[in-house]
Amino acid sequence: MQLHIKNMVCDRCILIVGQQLKQLGFEIEQISLGLVNVEPEPNQQQRIQIASAMQVLGFELIDKEKDKLTEQIKNQVISIIHQSPLNELKQSPAQLVAERLNKDYAYLSRLFSEIEGTTIEKYIIQQKVEKVKELLEYGEYNLSEIAFQMGYSSSAHLSTQFKSVTGLSPSKYKALPPGKRKPLDQVI
Repeated sequence: MQLHIKNMVCDRCILIVGQQLKQLGFEIEQISLGLVNVEPEPNQQQRIQIASAMQVLGFELIDKEKDKLTEQIKNQVISIIHQSPLNELKQSPAQLVAERLNKDYAYLSRLFSEIEGTTIEKYIIQQKVEKVKELLEYGEYNLSEIAFQMGYSSSAHLSTQFKSVTGLSPSKYKALPPGKRKPLDQVI
């Protein structure tokens, strides 16, 4: 039985959801961002119990097909932006999402905009900016290196996009005390 779970954005989320489902007596066949295959198939009372347990942890059990697909789009974007070296990608992140989900990009784009009130491209930019914030806070790379890692054509392009999203230049952001990043599940 496949369960779709909203707000799973990292490996730690996968670990926590897996542990919780095991405590509830389910065997995990496979688990990834936003998706868990469990055995045995939960009955209605168990689904309510799972939903309640997930909600306590900040997750949400998803039942509607459109919501499931929207969450899959988000999870693919997060995976691409936060777990892949973007400078090595041959395709745009948006096209890669469509390819990974084996769906028409125009359909995914309309659905995402309808459900989330923003475009996939803007969501990708928001996620990239959060990753840039993380890299700036770590202080291991200069802006040119970050721009290259994040797949920007130049540090000027990165700076312009960063400022349009945050209202701050990367250097002004870096001068602020740490802790101004958003949790990935709250980025829209």
